[in-house]
Amino acid sequence: MSAAHSRRRVVLHEDDVGMCQGANLAFLELCRLGVCTSGAVMVPCPWFLEMAEATAADGSLDLGVHLTLNSEKRHYKWRPLTAPPPSAGLTDEYGFFHPDVATTRRNGSAEAVEAELRAQIETAYRAGIDVTHLDTHMGAALSPEFCDVYIRLGLEYRLPILLTSTIAAYTPNDNLVGVTEKAHARGVEQARAAGFEIFDAALQTTWARPRSKPAEPAYKAIIESVRDGLTFVCLHFNAPGELELIEPRSAYIRTEEYDLFRSQAFRDWLLAQDLDIIGMKPLREDLRARLAAPVN
Repeated sequence: MSAAHSRRRVVLHEDDVGMCQGANLAFLELCRLGVCTSGAVMVPCPWFLEMAEATAADGSLDLGVHLTLNSEKRHYKWRPLTAPPPSAGLTDEYGFFHPDVATTRRNGSAEAVEAELRAQIETAYRAGIDVTHLDTHMGAALSPEFCDVYIRLGLEYRLPILLTSTIAAYTPNDNLVGVTEKAHARGVEQARAAGFEIFDAALQTTWARPRSKPAEPAYKAIIESVRDGLTFVCLHFNAPGELELIEPRSAYIRTEEYDLFRSQAFRDWLLAQDLDIIGMKPLREDLRARLAAPVN
C-alpha cells in the first residue's frame, strides 16, 4: 500500500488516453489494479468517445483533459474541433494539427488556441466526464506563448493544471526546445499567485530505452528518483493491438510499460515504496476550496 504519511506525493498518470483503443484498455485495467491513479484524454482523437462512456459510467475513474494542439504521428492524424482557418496557424496544409510544437508556437494564434482548448474541455464535460484536471500533450499549452491561456482555463473551470516550478523539472520538455527558465517562470508565478499548486517535478516514459534493454530497471530508477514534494509521472501505457501499426518502431515502449505495470511482482514492489500515491481529484478539491475561501 502507498504510505499516506510520506512526504513524496506521486501521481501515476497515463497520458494520451483516447488516442487509440489500446490506450483506453490499458488505462481501465491499470486503474483497477491501483498502479494508475489518473489519466488525461485527447478529445480530438478517434477513441475519445469510448473513454468518455467508460468514465461517465464509473465515477471512480480520475480523468482530465490532455489539451491537444499537435498530431505527431506520420499517418494516424487528428484535427482541431473548431475547424480554424489556415490563418489561425494551428493546422498544416491538410487541416491536421501540426506534427511538432515548434511550428505551433511559431504560427498559432493565442485566440485560436484558446477557442480550441475551450472546445476540448467543453466537449469532455458534454460527454459526461467529471474532468479532474488539465495537462498538455507534448507540452504545447504550457509554452510561454500559450501559458496564460492554460492558466486562465484552469481558473475558469476550477481545475488544477500540470506546471512544474522550473522547465528543467518538466522532463517532457524535449518538445519545448528554446524555452528559457525566465520565460517559464513568468507562467509559474502567475499560476502560483492564482492559487494553483505547482508540481516539483514531472517525470516521463523512458522513450530512449532500446528494445534490447528490459523495462523494469528503467522504471524502478524513475520511481526511486522521486524526491520530497509533489511529482507527476507521465506514463503512456498501451495494450498491444493497433499501436504496432500506428508507430511500428516505438510501440514496444508503450506496450512493455503496460506489461510491466500489470505484472504482480512490479505492482507489489511499487506499492511497497514509501510514496503517497494520489490522483488528481484531491488536488482539484483542494484548489476549489482555496478559490472559494474568502480573501482576508
